[in-house]
Formats: sequence, structure tokens, C-alpha cells
Amino acid sequence: MAYVNNIKMFVRVYELGSMSAAARDQRTSPAVASSRISELEKHLGARLFNRTTRALQPTENGKVFYTGAHNILTAIASAEADIIDAEKNPRGTVFVAAPLGVGRRFIAPFVPDFKAEYPQIEVRLRLSDRLVDVTAEGLDLAFHMGPLSNSTLKMRSLATCQRILCASPRYIAEHGNPADGEALIRDDHACLNLRYPGAQEFQWALQTEAGVKRYGVTGPFESDDGDVLTEWALQGHGIILKPVFEVAEHLRKRALVPVATATPPLETQLVCLFPPHKLKDTKVQLFTDFITPRCKAEMARVMQGL
Repeated sequence: MAYVNNIKMFVRVYELGSMSAAARDQRTSPAVASSRISELEKHLGARLFNRTTRALQPTENGKVFYTGAHNILTAIASAEADIIDAEKNPRGTVFVAAPLGVGRRFIAPFVPDFKAEYPQIEVRLRLSDRLVDVTAEGLDLAFHMGPLSNSTLKMRSLATCQRILCASPRYIAEHGNPADGEALIRDDHACLNLRYPGAQEFQWALQTEAGVKRYGVTGPFESDDGDVLTEWALQGHGIILKPVFEVAEHLRKRALVPVATATPPLETQLVCLFPPHKLKDTKVQLFTDFITPRCKAEMARVMQGL
């Protein structure tokens, strides 16, 4: 910053032709102005002005340096104006990822509203139930549900999500309603699994009297799309483990009913993940602050009455 101030002083001395006039212009003393010019000349290893008791004249080096110095200050002013404008009128693209269920129900519906409020910000929403690599895939933020491995990502907690084991009345009529996790294994129930590279849902973590126990369940079908699993369950093909909000409407209509209620699944956390350098990105902050309260409100609405 000191070097930039020295350049500013040089430009004003050059333009005004007087050390005193430049000092007044920059709201400082002639001694400070003279010191800044001396520091600049020392740094450059060249005299910029010829000083006499009556006149102050730029040297040939001073004339050459003025052109470059003026361009530097113009570029800095332009960059500062761009930053200020970006704060007042943010623009750019926000790259967002989310699980299918969360994204379809609680994020995608509000993206047009966000765009209407911030017309110069583009949103690229990627929905997938697989585990995304926020940094490697160039994402600005990612909504995530479930356990997290050690990570350098910054996290913002959004909601605690209850989960449930459920199946259709047709499935229960044909195969029975297992009382707990042990019955799932003992009676060889068809468990419909969310499966993708790195997925852990084929080991269902259930709460027992002895503590949390993981059950290595199996079934005839699996998919990397959670909504596909729900459709299979509705058709009577097996049992699913789902966040309650994803199947709330089916539970109200009794199209799906709880099973293995003696050993309920662990709750899970819905969080928002950011690369550290994105925390101060205005457009990312605006998107997060816009979406998250609406996401939470809609989730609470869906869960009413359950």
C-alpha cells in the first residue's frame, strides 16, 4: 500500500507541478510528499524530478514513468470499482450440488425466486445421491446428508433429519412386518439399498437396546437414485431406509408404513459444505442465505402431522 501511495503522490506532483500543491491535494504535508517521492526514486534507482529553489521539472525518466504510473492507478481504480459494484450488484455463476431428494424438494423450487432477486447470478444445480468431491468437481457449495469423513471443507449445519424404515402394506401382507433389525436378517427381508461408489447404506445403522448396531442387509434391487428405491417400495418390492421428509406424503396416505420400529435408524444431519475460500464469496453467501431458511421452512411444513 505504501508503494501505491508513493505512486499516487508522484502522479499528483507531476500533474500539479508543485510539491506543496500535491501535498494539499493528498491531504498531507510537503515534507511527507517530498519523502514519498524520495522513496520512489530510491526504489527505482532513478531521479524523477529536477528540483531547484524556483522550479520542479520532471526528468526524462519521470516523463516515462508517469505514463506507466497513471495506467497503474487507473487499473487499480477500475478494479476497486468492479469490487464495489460486485458487492452491490453481484454477478457470476454459483455451482451447487445436492442429493436428489433434498434438491428436488427443497432447493430447485426456490432457484427461480433467487434468480428473480439476483438476475446477474447464474445457478448451476447438480443433483445426485452419490458422494460428490466438492473441491475436485469445482463446486462452490454442496448440500450433504449423512456422515462426513475428515475434510478441510467448512460446514454449516441446516437440520437434523429423522429417518425411518418402511414398506408398502402389500409387502407386509406377503412377507410380514419385521419387529427389529435382527428380524430383517433372520427372515431374509428384501432391503432396497442406495448403492454407489463409497455408499454405506447397505449397512443400516439401527438403534438397539445395546447401542447402535450395523446390519449388513441385502435385497433383490439397488440403485444410486433414492427416488427409484421409493417407487420400488411403493410397488411392494421391499423395505427402504429413508429420511422421513422424503416419504412423508406416502406415510400420511398409508402407502408406506413403518417397519422394524423397535430398532429405528439413526438420525442424520443435513449440512452445507464450502471450500474455505468460498466463505467470503458474495454470490455464494447470497445463495446460501436465500435458500437455507426456505429449505428449512419447507422441510418443517412437509413434516407437520407426523
